[in-house]
Amino acid sequence: MDPKCMEIPALGRPLYPGMLYDCRRDSFIPGVTLWDKKALRDDLDVHQQPQTHLKFAASDTLSDKANLLDISASLKASFLCGLVEVGGSANYLRDNKSSARQCRVTMQYIQTTKFEQLTMKELGHITYPQVFDQKTATHVVTAVLYGAQAFMVFDHITDKNENKQAVEGKLHAVVKKIPNTSIEGDGSIKMNDEEKQLAENISVTFYGDFELEQNPTTYKESLEVYKKLPMQMKQQQNKGVPLKVWLYPLTLLDSKAANLVKEISTELVDKTEHLLEELGEEERRCNDLIKNQMTNDFPDLKDRLLKFQALQKNYTRSFQKALSRLLPCIRGGTQEDKALGDTLKIHNTSPFTASNMNKWLDDVTTEVNILSSYTSGLKDLTVVKSSGSLSSIVLDYDFDVVICLSFTSLKFEDFDLRQDFENSERFTTLDQTSEGDFSLQATQPWFTSPDISASMRQNISLFTSFSKANKNEKRIKFIIASISDPSNPGTSIRLYQKSVLTDPRFQPVSKPPPPLVQTSDEKVLLKLSKSPTGETVRFRVEYRMTPPTDSEDDIDEWTVTDTSDAQTSFTLTGLKPADQYWVRYRAVSDVGVSEASDSVPFSTDPKLSIKVGQPWVS
Repeated sequence: MDPKCMEIPALGRPLYPGMLYDCRRDSFIPGVTLWDKKALRDDLDVHQQPQTHLKFAASDTLSDKANLLDISASLKASFLCGLVEVGGSANYLRDNKSSARQCRVTMQYIQTTKFEQLTMKELGHITYPQVFDQKTATHVVTAVLYGAQAFMVFDHITDKNENKQAVEGKLHAVVKKIPNTSIEGDGSIKMNDEEKQLAENISVTFYGDFELEQNPTTYKESLEVYKKLPMQMKQQQNKGVPLKVWLYPLTLLDSKAANLVKEISTELVDKTEHLLEELGEEERRCNDLIKNQMTNDFPDLKDRLLKFQALQKNYTRSFQKALSRLLPCIRGGTQEDKALGDTLKIHNTSPFTASNMNKWLDDVTTEVNILSSYTSGLKDLTVVKSSGSLSSIVLDYDFDVVICLSFTSLKFEDFDLRQDFENSERFTTLDQTSEGDFSLQATQPWFTSPDISASMRQNISLFTSFSKANKNEKRIKFIIASISDPSNPGTSIRLYQKSVLTDPRFQPVSKPPPPLVQTSDEKVLLKLSKSPTGETVRFRVEYRMTPPTDSEDDIDEWTVTDTSDAQTSFTLTGLKPADQYWVRYRAVSDVGVSEASDSVPFSTDPKLSIKVGQPWVS
């Protein structure tokens, strides 16, 4: 390609007139120059250029950030692969959202001060011509625009029930009010109550070339900083830092110098950017799942997410390292664009494509939602998060019985990274062949099995019913935990007695059907039924003269009588003549009682005509 002058942002790098620059790597060459210091100092053309600019951006993509900083496609590619080390306000480029629920608006403040350029006298008199033979640089900095800029990033995390798009609009409106603050006076801004509440829940991150005593972290602090920015440059004697530089090709000064042979195609840069944006989006989804309460409650699930996160980060670094090797070679003419295209094709055969990662994260999201749904009715119970905590509860002398609802399928190896792809040499050799398809999911998710789902629903129903029926029993402890057990996929109820696991597939007694009632003289004969689950060793009969309700205000006590065994016939005696009684019963096992059956009304007064044996359901 023909040599041409270039204009690039400094991005916090110390680029000054006379410095050498290598456009193949987008890096400057320190300590080497074409002129001595005196020539550079004496023949510099300087102009004052005081200007101020203010911009706002609601998007957080790299393209939008690059547009704010006037970054070209070529320089953007160098940043993407890690060739460019940014500093100062340009660190804003590295600030990415950490959550998919994050709303963001950015304010950019730019203040320019002066413009410096080399003169033709310097360009025509090279002090150190041997530099051209070294071929370490392609361009020389001939002009610099100085000043300072600042980025204030305003973030708000939406709740699950909030409309993210609507909140983003309100956030943008609140941030755009900042320039309306008065430089003098109290600097107050007119806002309604809703805007004030939003402003109080905004976090602020500051990236700037200004020397502040303390960076703002809140909306209110950002107002104070904004008011002081114009004065900051005056306090720094209007010096500023390099904001923008102009590069002159060395081949126009000496044909022996190194040159930029070709640029990376814009199409390939866009594809690379899109790929890395996808990797960033999956990282944000993973971060949200790691922070979820269900994930914290079940360490096996969190461990899988942390492993996925580490693999994804390692892969991203490997991919960027491959790009950092390729780009200088393509620009220097020793490799063709095809090499970059081949690298992108390798990505498309890896486990880390957007479709693969989304599928895996979708499955984990489904697991989280299932866990949340299944445990929503058990919020009062302890969720055990480690084996040590489980042991301390099981060994506690205060509890004769510990009953644990165990989720057994949350821990499994679901990463099938054959040949350890993310650390392989495929990016080095550009080898697109592979021994079969890569997959992040080695086994079928447990929740896709109808049999496992049905078994889980039954176990959770039994556990919930049994825990509520025995919640006042001090010697019984009910807990929830994640305990891997491939022999009992989905869930199991584990029974510990006297600190020993006695049954890994315990079935508690459950709600029996209503009793059948026969009245004779002052005797009442009850026909009882054993629990459909678990082992019934006896029954607990309960009766009273007031009708039961589901209300928490129902505090009338029941008269309780335990049977001596599991005989299904039982006679109630000694009842007073009354208008009506209600009777119910529970199945009793060795470790607890079941939920009570539905209540049945009956009367001991022969003058009343009551249809006995008909259950009463509250």
